[in-house]
Amino acid sequence: MSEKQHVDFWFDPLCPWAWMTSRWMEEVVRIRDVDVDWKIISLGILNEDNPENHHHGHDESMWLVRVIQAAAEQHGGEYYKKLYDAMGSRRHPGGMQDLEAIITESLAEVGLPADLAAAKDSTEYDDAIRASTDEARAVAGQDIGTPCIAVNGVGFFGPVFTPAPKGDEAGKVWDGALALASYPGFYELKRGREKGPDFS
Repeated sequence: MSEKQHVDFWFDPLCPWAWMTSRWMEEVVRIRDVDVDWKIISLGILNEDNPENHHHGHDESMWLVRVIQAAAEQHGGEYYKKLYDAMGSRRHPGGMQDLEAIITESLAEVGLPADLAAAKDSTEYDDAIRASTDEARAVAGQDIGTPCIAVNGVGFFGPVFTPAPKGDEAGKVWDGALALASYPGFYELKRGREKGPDFS
């Protein structure tokens, strides 16, 4: 029997590519011996010197991750994933653009107090969000984006999919990613992106 693999998965709820990779990761957990630690990475922080690289201003780009961080600190670490699923399903396959509505509806869905929405405007959680983002950079490099994962401590940007693999295909792709991550000298594998996000 193969050894259980540990994955650190950094996400920003605004990123459609991270969303699809997270759906792949859920498939992998079903069919391989894998556990996942869900963590925040902030597009706002990654792009704070290049604000044109994301779809919202710096403040708005921090709203969702601040609320998730506040929920996790106040109510438990399981809310990283629970709120990510609730926010991401609205933002990506759901197509919602109103971030405040996403926050309000997502908090209600997971049974958290509505007043947690106020965290979106608070810098109280920014140090923790920055520390998590820096952790991703430490294992995967400074020039990363989202998604970012680490397999048994070996980190990299991606993989990026459209659409996300499902079933046996998800397992095959995981096996390939695991093989690459196991090689200490592996750094990059990329091809041009010709399609936009496909959430099917």
